[in-house]
Amino acid sequence: MQAGGLVLRDIHQPPPPSWWPPAPGWWLLVAAIVLVAGVVLWRGWRSRQRMRALASLFDAALARVDTPAEKVAAMSELLRRAAHLRDPGADKLLGDDWLRFLDAGLKVPVFAAGAGAILRDGGYRRDVSLHEVEALQAVSRMRFLEWMAMR
Repeated sequence: MQAGGLVLRDIHQPPPPSWWPPAPGWWLLVAAIVLVAGVVLWRGWRSRQRMRALASLFDAALARVDTPAEKVAAMSELLRRAAHLRDPGADKLLGDDWLRFLDAGLKVPVFAAGAGAILRDGGYRRDVSLHEVEALQAVSRMRFLEWMAMR
């Protein structure tokens, strides 16, 4: 080698890249995850708000009437409205056909052979007990909310 020439030394690697700030692809991935999570949370919130509004509608309709027979008639009307959304001809069913339609899809039939049987003629009777109305209200409210939530 010549005295005035270049002196060769070992090759040094540059430092590894820092993890911060991340590459643009990671920012897009985080933005997509946040967007999807926001949409899921918003839809869940809207669904809960809708169910609360439907429950308030059901309760307000029953609060407007006084007698037990009128309460039974109001529940029947609300169930018929919800049934119409499920099957357009269902609101015209009468008697046992109507009760069987209400029981469709339930594991235990509560309308044809349970608390809901009062829907058959309870709106026309004078002697409807408050206990019967409360039992009917529980199953009717559940069915009404279930069918309206499907919409």
